[in-house]
Amino acid sequence: RQFFKVTAAGAAAAAILHPAVEATSRQLTEKEKLSRIASSCWPPRHIFKSRPGRSRQDPPEVLEMKKKYGEITLHDFPQWTKDTYPGVYHMDLWSSVFGDPADESQYVQTTYTRNGRTRTYYRWDPSKPSSRKWLEELANIQVKTGTRCCHISNNAPQNIADPDEEKRREGVRVAKIWMDAASILGAKTMRVNTGISGTRIMPEAKQHSSGYPRNEQIVIYLNQCIKSFKELADYGEKKNVAISIENHWGLCANPLNIRIIIDEVNHPYCEATPDFCNWEHEYHMFHGLEILMPYTKHHVHAKYWDRWKTEEKDWNDVARNVAILNAHKYTGTIALEYEHGPMNGIEGSLWLMKEVMAAL
Repeated sequence: RQFFKVTAAGAAAAAILHPAVEATSRQLTEKEKLSRIASSCWPPRHIFKSRPGRSRQDPPEVLEMKKKYGEITLHDFPQWTKDTYPGVYHMDLWSSVFGDPADESQYVQTTYTRNGRTRTYYRWDPSKPSSRKWLEELANIQVKTGTRCCHISNNAPQNIADPDEEKRREGVRVAKIWMDAASILGAKTMRVNTGISGTRIMPEAKQHSSGYPRNEQIVIYLNQCIKSFKELADYGEKKNVAISIENHWGLCANPLNIRIIIDEVNHPYCEATPDFCNWEHEYHMFHGLEILMPYTKHHVHAKYWDRWKTEEKDWNDVARNVAILNAHKYTGTIALEYEHGPMNGIEGSLWLMKEVMAAL
């Protein structure tokens, strides 16, 4: 893509301005490695306080985590990051834990449909006056604690690739108000899912009148998604927040689809945020990351997930994934996303931190 050619041409100059770029040619110091690590809200997600009146009961493992670690809100998370991961100051914030759970005025009721079931839930709304005040308080807490939100992993915007134009436009609207919030926090990137109403499974090719298989439905989804991300990249340029695509199911479960979307959008404010493990099969592991690295500038999700530990082989290989980052001279942040395994999320993220830092 044209803007990547321009960016590559300035790599030597960037090395002077960004010591981490120069550091790729030598052994990084401990401090430099820590500057590359980002905490994530995902591993401790179970200890975040919930809105009052929630009917669902916590399972035993969640109760055990709350007993061991206590409960926090996102306002507590910057200091929690510093206490839990000494030397780490970057943060990857998850949309689902934004807001004051005790303040109903910050939330809006919404619905989503998946696998034939429609669910109702309450989503934090960045455009509410009380939400704006809460957000400014979080920005001030970042300043006081010396922490930075580098990325928002956002599940709030829905139906970005949906054939229904009304649903797609609403998804873009929600994404934009979240980009406003990301700008206030100083985030460099924000993930938006390539969502379609009702399913996370993409259609396969079907027999065509030409006599050869053809996948006409996925072209419709790609067209809608490209349209959405073009609009969001333009908006992101105004807000200095790049819109990013993670391999996070739906269209973007396939790394080639992510490349197609980013190539077609062809904008410096549209990029990839690859995750080590969010793939549909084992052979996407490593190969999918390799495909996406030329499109990745700011943020990556390091992950361990025992979903990929089979009787024959444990496909989780943090060192191999980090080696791919290093081979591409990647100098952005790496978030710690321990999904599931023999440890709880917080203990697992500490183990993951050691593995990532050893491989950098």
